[in-house]
Amino acid sequence: MNLLTAIGSIPRIGPAYEKKLKQMGITTVRDLLFHFPRAYEDLSRVIAIRDVKEGITSCVMGKILAIQESRTFRKHLHITEALIEDATGTIKAIWFNQPYLKNVLKRGDLAYLAGKIVRDKYGFYFSNPSYEKCSGEEVKLTHTGRIIPLYPETAGVSSRWLRSIIKMALAMHGKETGETLPDTILREQGFLPLARALWQVHFPDSLELAKQAQRRFSFEELFYILLFILSERKKIASVKAPVIPFDPERMQKFTKSLPFQLTNDQKKAAWHILKDMEKPRPMNRLLQGDVGSGKTVVAAMAALSVVKAGYQAAFLAPTEILAQQHFKTIAQLLTPFRMTIGLLTGTLDRLISPKLPNDFIEISRAKLLERAKNQKIDVLVGTHSLIQDQVRFGNLALVVVDEQHRFGVKQRAQLLHRSTLIPHLLSMSATPIPRTLALTIYGDLDLTIIKELPKGRKKVFTEIVPPAERNLAYQAVRGEVKKGRQVFVICPRIESAENQEMTNDLEQTAKRNVFVSGNSSIWSRPSSARRWSEAKAVKEEYEKLSTQVFPDLRLAMLHGKMPAKEKEQVMRKLKYGKIDILVSTSVVEVGVDVPNATVMMIEGAEHFGLAQLHQLRGRVGRSEHQSYCFLFTESPSRNTRKRLKALKEAESGFELAEHDLKIRGPGDFTGTKQWGIPDFAMQQLTNLQLVEEVRESAKSILEEDITLTKYPQLKAKVQDLRTKLHLE
Repeated sequence: MNLLTAIGSIPRIGPAYEKKLKQMGITTVRDLLFHFPRAYEDLSRVIAIRDVKEGITSCVMGKILAIQESRTFRKHLHITEALIEDATGTIKAIWFNQPYLKNVLKRGDLAYLAGKIVRDKYGFYFSNPSYEKCSGEEVKLTHTGRIIPLYPETAGVSSRWLRSIIKMALAMHGKETGETLPDTILREQGFLPLARALWQVHFPDSLELAKQAQRRFSFEELFYILLFILSERKKIASVKAPVIPFDPERMQKFTKSLPFQLTNDQKKAAWHILKDMEKPRPMNRLLQGDVGSGKTVVAAMAALSVVKAGYQAAFLAPTEILAQQHFKTIAQLLTPFRMTIGLLTGTLDRLISPKLPNDFIEISRAKLLERAKNQKIDVLVGTHSLIQDQVRFGNLALVVVDEQHRFGVKQRAQLLHRSTLIPHLLSMSATPIPRTLALTIYGDLDLTIIKELPKGRKKVFTEIVPPAERNLAYQAVRGEVKKGRQVFVICPRIESAENQEMTNDLEQTAKRNVFVSGNSSIWSRPSSARRWSEAKAVKEEYEKLSTQVFPDLRLAMLHGKMPAKEKEQVMRKLKYGKIDILVSTSVVEVGVDVPNATVMMIEGAEHFGLAQLHQLRGRVGRSEHQSYCFLFTESPSRNTRKRLKALKEAESGFELAEHDLKIRGPGDFTGTKQWGIPDFAMQQLTNLQLVEEVRESAKSILEEDITLTKYPQLKAKVQDLRTKLHLE
């Protein structure tokens, strides 16, 4: 038997438990051994019964004097009561709905009890304590009298049951776990050997040894990821890509055609990208820039260079609104250079050509695809529709992915293989990534940052609005509309709670766009589960605002379930100033550029993640006018106030990203929990020193043996990650 043997081979794991374990991602013996504790409870100090104190978790050992089971009349609860005695006194233990205990614990048995001490008018007692029978001889305890592990659980699979099963599995198979880390790393880092580390992470002799074991596994998990990413980077560097010559005169002509001046950061970013594409290997660059920093213009410069070199470019966007925005922006920027721009989404297929540079034409899907294949479209902009099998390019040399975290790496890889050549990849994100995560999750990408905002932009005034101050915010809105400005009102739901319709339009996108193997909207996800039944709904809020609060103003409604053409009409009216207040879901989070909008009101701000709130706030403050963001919340949660205060005080998205990382933790921040990384290893993604240390170790191994031939176990692990991640 080996570690890859099915979990059902272990005694006491029948078909029912095997099914439950599979739901937890545990299918083999190895999976079980590496199902690490989420926390520990120190029950190692066994005290005398006379020393127990109310409210304190305690562990005692004594003899059971009596045990009986009864049932309450009203609630039909099973109550099991036992009286236990040691040399210093007696104490009662009470268990609820565990009637089987009277057949497990018998009068005269010696047992350990551990749990919280409660007090009533009759004295102290244990409430639902852990228990463990023992003989008078020395025994190796599992559930009491030691540091006990607490595991991630599911219905019907408790930590107590897992402790018993994992202890049995370790005894049976612990020695079969061959060492996985190279000897040099074990010596340099002073790690526990694997077999001992597994025992100490599950059943530590001390909290210090538990930390040592966790440190080893944290390092190891990050080591595998970075080893994979760095090897993929070397692999990408060996692949041929089209060489795109840098034409300084054309770029100067382009910048002179703009109605504004590029910032220094934009110029530097464009320079890095254009010089990258001169090389015969695929560019793999991440362009980070705060909301409104001008990333699209930089991407358009790259597309211009590619097309004039005889190739095609593709822009991939997560939502139809963002795709349409890119289509219009890129057309405005590039049609003066006699280029044909296409739009391909789930519902809209359009074309702008040099013959009709100021207007688009509707085109059939078949004709649009034929033009792309025959290289009669220079730049094709689209949503996930671009990834469909029938989409082919004649000579694709550049793929631009906006808000790239919303697309699975496999989906990006699909688009990269739509051509006979391996195209250059430019990923863009307005969600800043802390340095530790950039070194790990996006370690295969070169990083370019645009921190500088266009001149004349003012900081958006942000205020947290409690219920008592709502009318003051409404007065501010009316004042801005009187000045000729426009307003966004964002709600977390489309319809009322009775209809059980979640709003977050991005969740609809998430069903299609999967990041690694999990949820794609990870960067926008709330920090914890929310009560969506309390969230404001767009339809109800639109009705209230238009009839009761602002009956004299022009209001409109927008959400993801509206037909594409209806959404487009609303956005056109908003752009041309025919709407004063737009009541919407977070569908406007990205891709909406209305410089005249100066107020962003967000209802139920606690239902949104910090990064998403920052994106929404970025829809205003896009002109020389002072703009405002009002965060409405009725949540009494201290954590909510902490998160919203971080948004209010943050000067930039980069600063906010660090706040978000500290508040939510890296697993929620990036979605890497979907990789199966233990929580304690996940927390180390915030440890810059460790990440850089692990990265150096991975680099040294690859420099010594790029093929990992000397390290077959490492090679197998990297191959396993390759099947899951695909970072092409």
